[in-house]
Amino acid sequence: MHLRKTLAAVGIATASVLVLAGCAGGDTPKSDASDAAWPDEITISLVPSTENADLAEALTPLTGYLSKELGIKVNGVVADNYAATVEALGADQAQVIITDAGSLYQAINQFDAKLILRDVRFGASSYASVAFTNNPDKYCADAPVKAKYAANDVDLSYCNGIEKAGDKATGTGPAGLKALKKIDKGTKVALQAATSPAGYQYPVVAMQDAGIDTDSDITQVPVEGNNNAVLAVYNGDAEVSFGFWDARSSVLKETPDVADKVVAFAYTDMIPNGGVAVSSSLPSDLVAKLTKLMDGYADSSDEAKKVMTDLVSLTDWTAETHQDEIDRYGEILNKFSH
Repeated sequence: MHLRKTLAAVGIATASVLVLAGCAGGDTPKSDASDAAWPDEITISLVPSTENADLAEALTPLTGYLSKELGIKVNGVVADNYAATVEALGADQAQVIITDAGSLYQAINQFDAKLILRDVRFGASSYASVAFTNNPDKYCADAPVKAKYAANDVDLSYCNGIEKAGDKATGTGPAGLKALKKIDKGTKVALQAATSPAGYQYPVVAMQDAGIDTDSDITQVPVEGNNNAVLAVYNGDAEVSFGFWDARSSVLKETPDVADKVVAFAYTDMIPNGGVAVSSSLPSDLVAKLTKLMDGYADSSDEAKKVMTDLVSLTDWTAETHQDEIDRYGEILNKFSH
């Protein structure tokens, strides 16, 4: 359900700078310009989610749509990594970036970029990390209930009121985090790589907020991937594990009874999807029109829906940016950057 790329790219100190065509500023103001002349052209930099022989050509439907509607030339360029999109914006080699949450935070704080849109995947612009257990008697204050995980049309088990029985599960956090205090000394906790927001970073912060010394109070069980985080609890290798909502769906074929044996008992703070940010140099009325056009792009045609899915694994953009989630993500990113 979610596209997940590690934060490693964000932490690259010296990312390769994109060699992009310069964007000459125009002197002819648009009739509705409110504060400055519009440039003759702008450049969008993004990291695609798929490998393709001609990604620049794959961008053409989006840039063509924006060029036509804005009345200026819109270029599209492919970045090697997320950090490169930030560098491109800082060097004014790109004025619009489609990038991950960590890079949005860096662009906002380093270069005064403006966050205009958030990525939407299947209706969600953020997701929680889920705390799983095979010991509901210890971590659940009430009997586990079943709720529908709509992405896979399957009933999964939840407790501590994080979902309502018989309803469609929402995966909205934070919820049930007091139960983390029940992780006592020596408990085996399966954690993923330190670069994983859902499998390590947000869970570690949540446990530390609950008063747990994650270095000495728990026995860390290293696992690779969200599926293995679930299997560690399912197989009894760990009592608690963490993964994205809802990672149990990734092991349904091999463990059809996972809904009964692995219970979700808490959600962390919401982890944001990426989004779109623009340079502070762009006129505000241009930004407003660009935001509206990109917000409506997925619904503009069947081709647009396919471009969104194929190019950046999105189903939509939303103008509800919730920058507080990006700011929180940045705080956690900085915590684990050393």
